[in-house]
Amino acid sequence: MRYSVAMTGEVEAIMREHLIRDDGQEDVLIATYVVSTGVERTTALIKSVILPREGERFVHGNASFTGQYVLRASSEARAVGHGVVLLHSHPGGRGWQQLSHMDWETESEYERVTRGITKMPLLGMTLGGKDTAWSARFWFDRSVPIWAESVRSVSPKLAITWNDELRQVPQVTRSQQRTVSSWGRHSQASIARMRVLVVGGGSVGLDVAQRLAATGLATVGVMDYDAVETVNLDRMIGATRLDAALRRSKVEVAARLMMSAATAEAFEVRRHEVSITDPVGVSIALDYDVIFSCVDRPWPRAVLNGIAYADLIPVIDGGIALDTFPDGRMRNGIWRAHTLVPGRPCMACLGQLVIGEIALDKQGLLDDPEYIAGARREVPSRQNVAALSASVSGAVLAQFVSLTAHPGGRGTPAPLRYVLSTHTLEHSPAGSGPYCAFENATSTGDKRTPIAEHRDDWREIVHSRGTAKKALRLRALDAVENLLHRAISHLK
Repeated sequence: MRYSVAMTGEVEAIMREHLIRDDGQEDVLIATYVVSTGVERTTALIKSVILPREGERFVHGNASFTGQYVLRASSEARAVGHGVVLLHSHPGGRGWQQLSHMDWETESEYERVTRGITKMPLLGMTLGGKDTAWSARFWFDRSVPIWAESVRSVSPKLAITWNDELRQVPQVTRSQQRTVSSWGRHSQASIARMRVLVVGGGSVGLDVAQRLAATGLATVGVMDYDAVETVNLDRMIGATRLDAALRRSKVEVAARLMMSAATAEAFEVRRHEVSITDPVGVSIALDYDVIFSCVDRPWPRAVLNGIAYADLIPVIDGGIALDTFPDGRMRNGIWRAHTLVPGRPCMACLGQLVIGEIALDKQGLLDDPEYIAGARREVPSRQNVAALSASVSGAVLAQFVSLTAHPGGRGTPAPLRYVLSTHTLEHSPAGSGPYCAFENATSTGDKRTPIAEHRDDWREIVHSRGTAKKALRLRALDAVENLLHRAISHLK
């Protein structure tokens, strides 16, 4: 199991303002956390800050907690089902901080107190004053802490402090020289270590996955339970007629193309033939640092919308809609891109997700001609073409660069929409609704309101593909192609 810590930019600013003092002395602070549990990673989400009252901590060069402060904070945490975080600053520190003997003694001693009250592990955190880098460790007992691999502050500017011992800096390769020159070694070292998940392996997702691999990321996952069909070939650049004939999974095709494009010295592809609308898919998604939403249906988009806020994993979403005149001529094309993080409106607030359609999608009614006719609804427009899908992938990748490399010192922009017929780039004026169920559930983690459900339909699709018999000629072509790809991989 891996461990990490996440917090909103707003919470981080409150803690940083308290811990970094004008007089250069150390300070201490207590916060609370909830848990977000993935398949391989458990993340502590900093939920609230409990500022010290008069006399509850001492500042004397080295700062210290009082037992009264720890007991009060632990009781407040227990009342709402949270764990306790003990924080202190190292004014002269830079990067990931280790524990001094005194810090070790303090946290190990208070572990017994906080666990006894909250029944949850103690989380210890340190803030380095020179570069405001965080470090974190989990105390499951008093003996030895378990170090987190990263601490992320999630806002329109994603900032991650990495534990170099647990998530080492990938070596810059010769094929990454121009990439590194675009935003520097420091940004590349962080971007390359991010685990990024692409949900949806269609035209946009396939392109995004390949370009992430070419950028030098060490780990990229693709989630999709569907297969390549002949109708996909005018959009899925890189997929072949043989892929369609063999009904290869979109995940398998994406993995092949990513391995070909990868520039990292040791590149890991993670294949997930599951649905994001199933709790299994949600648990997998919680292992990642950034998610690309390349799906076009309300239910999966609602699930990803929820993860962005409840679990503090930035979700970059995009899409395209094409419209034609009755005689078949093109009327318009609109594509959009936005990043879902605290500080930016969610898809529902943007009008890109209609809550009432989630239940219809679950029931399959959005594809039912009789229902559509009876409800006097328009048939959903899902047209896409190769010449324009590249614009969508470019738009969401630009959001990723803004989120992670902060060009010009800025983060992600307001949601963007490009109107092809008028050649207009629009910045959405939409804001967050005061009663938004998604944004009001920020940092709830495992206590999130469930949107995903256990279903067998996607499992049946995956199973049928695995048991389908293929003609001898297709099996022979498949074997030859696999040998060729393995031979090419040895040349890299």
